[in-house]
Amino acid sequence: MRKMRYLGWTLLALVLLLTAAAAGIVALNLRGEDPLPEQAEAFNATPQLVERGRYLALAGNCAGCHTTRGGQAYAGGLPIETPFGTVYSSNLTPDAKAGIGSWSSAHFWRAMHNGRSKDGRLLYPAFPYPNFTQVTREDSDAIYAYLRSVPAAPVPNLAHRLRFPYDTQAALAVWRALSFKPEAFVANASKPAEWNRGAYLVGGLGHCIACHGSRDSLGATQENLGLSGGLIAVQNWYAPSLADPHEAGVSDWPSADVVALLKTGVAPRGAVMGPMAEVVFRSTQYLSDADLGAIASYLKDLPGVTAQPVMRTATTATRRDAGTMTRGQKIYDQRCAYCHGDQGQGEPGAFPPLAGNRAVNMAQTANLIQVIAHGGYLPSTEGNPRPYGMPPFGQVLDAAEVAAVLTFIRGSWGNDSPPVTLLDTTRR
Repeated sequence: MRKMRYLGWTLLALVLLLTAAAAGIVALNLRGEDPLPEQAEAFNATPQLVERGRYLALAGNCAGCHTTRGGQAYAGGLPIETPFGTVYSSNLTPDAKAGIGSWSSAHFWRAMHNGRSKDGRLLYPAFPYPNFTQVTREDSDAIYAYLRSVPAAPVPNLAHRLRFPYDTQAALAVWRALSFKPEAFVANASKPAEWNRGAYLVGGLGHCIACHGSRDSLGATQENLGLSGGLIAVQNWYAPSLADPHEAGVSDWPSADVVALLKTGVAPRGAVMGPMAEVVFRSTQYLSDADLGAIASYLKDLPGVTAQPVMRTATTATRRDAGTMTRGQKIYDQRCAYCHGDQGQGEPGAFPPLAGNRAVNMAQTANLIQVIAHGGYLPSTEGNPRPYGMPPFGQVLDAAEVAAVLTFIRGSWGNDSPPVTLLDTTRR
């Protein structure tokens, strides 16, 4: 009898504990969330507001995820691959059934600020509401006004394909309780208005940390590490640190060069490829010079890092296999030297130099492997409408040959960075 009574009290305690935990999770998911108004508020979508929303949608690169290739603008359906499965972007057109035609501006604001759909469901953070939560209500309303102006598309939303338990609202509620808190952008009073505008764009609509930040085991961005670089899951591209001068830091760049890079895709000391080329093509090339200058002001002022360059000094030169270097040089002479030069000097205005190139000498070699295997293409922009590109060599070079030629490049013409291994290249 005592054992039965003890078991009963234990079960009761467990039930109470689970109930309290569930209540706590619910409370954490509702923090900072005001109830929706009982009646839809009047909304006046003036032409000026719609145009402002169009610009802000470009700043957030909304079409990049919510438009399929060849599909109707903002009709959704783009598969977004994650380590937990595939999330499909939703229809943002004003279609009453498939899109947001029945949403009020308050519904849209709640999705942006709190990550919650019209029906109350929690949204997956593939929609970057952990960043969009900083967007002001005024800017959210402008984007809403613009999306209400695009042609309606009766394209039904696709069901996500996520593994259990990531496909459940319960698991998402736990994730949000641990990893998300709605917050407003707070200007830094000690910084000028231009810097604060840049901080707002980079941290909010630009959601730069989504690629240029590190993530924990559950996929949440680690805000405390800032824009310190991160490997883009599934795609296997590395978004380099925007604070490290040996990766993609621009603290010593003239502001005009940072603006040029974001406006045209090319600058005297660098160019964009891979996922960043798409960001420039779809988003940043359309931003005003004032906003690009604000972004440059913010990025140039990021706290520096103490990381040492990957290149070694002459007294600590990296040891390389002579056979690998010989094999790599032969591949380079046959495949690369025509554009990049016999001494890796490149061709100004066309092909980048490889000697002393910080992208070549980064510790993380994922991008080099991607470019050789799949090609590297700059975006076509108004300022650079016919950019040079690099063809893919993955169909003619095997993994060992890619490793050999990269080892040669990273160990020649003054470069002295660690070799690329066969294991590195098999991850491409």
